[in-house]
Amino acid sequence: MSKSAPVRALTPSAIRARKGGEPIVCLTAYTTPTAKLMDKEVDLILVGDSLGMVIYGMSSTVGVTTEMMIAHGKGVMRGSSHACVVVDLPFGSYEESPAQAFRTASRIMAETGCAAIKLEGGVEMAETIRFLTRRGVPVLGHVGLTPQAVNAFGGYGVRGRSKAEADGIMADAVAVAEAGAFGIVIEKTVEELSGAITQRVPVPTIGIGASVVCDGQILVTDDVVGMFPDFRPKFVKRYADLGDAYTKAVRQYAEDVRARRFPGPDQVFHASPQS
Repeated sequence: MSKSAPVRALTPSAIRARKGGEPIVCLTAYTTPTAKLMDKEVDLILVGDSLGMVIYGMSSTVGVTTEMMIAHGKGVMRGSSHACVVVDLPFGSYEESPAQAFRTASRIMAETGCAAIKLEGGVEMAETIRFLTRRGVPVLGHVGLTPQAVNAFGGYGVRGRSKAEADGIMADAVAVAEAGAFGIVIEKTVEELSGAITQRVPVPTIGIGASVVCDGQILVTDDVVGMFPDFRPKFVKRYADLGDAYTKAVRQYAEDVRARRFPGPDQVFHASPQS
């Protein structure tokens, strides 16, 4: 008899139950080592399609594939045992129909072992979310600025400043919640609207550039730890400058190699004395 995977401390149902309670801590991860480092400190790990830009140097998330999400999802699952792990559905893998979305989501969940998937969109995706959740696929929604639609938006600007846009995003959030999502990411949206959505919907809201009024927060980990020194979004607070430290370490290594200081006596092997 094969052993079943152990039940994690935090599940989509446990995240949903945190509505209005202690803020939900979320970060992105794309590899086993980073997942291991953050697993016990966070409630939810998102294997985001932001890996397209962070890992692969793409200009947007549009070029990310299902195979990429599965590969990185597997890596994160190997490094985590506590946090609820959610994997993004990439652009083009779910928008066509609920059936297409189920095929992609079920494949990702089966091959990675993740707890849930995330997809972008509001009113237009409600039918798909309902289809997935009724078939055992927990869904984390995503409204406001939806990066996969950046070409339609014409950029990464703040959302919800006009009444018409705010009304549309509110309708999106309500539709996503009513369709059965266990939570909703609100991205780069004005504080007043984020607060109104948080008060209106019965599931947790997780903000990224949406202010402290949300039920939780998520950021791209590489932004938090300063791996990109020249990239400083307004909504990010940097807690370390690992990018500068990384460059300094490489520079010192290069200097030691060129000066023949490395490898030194402590890094060298010698033959055993002859008996």
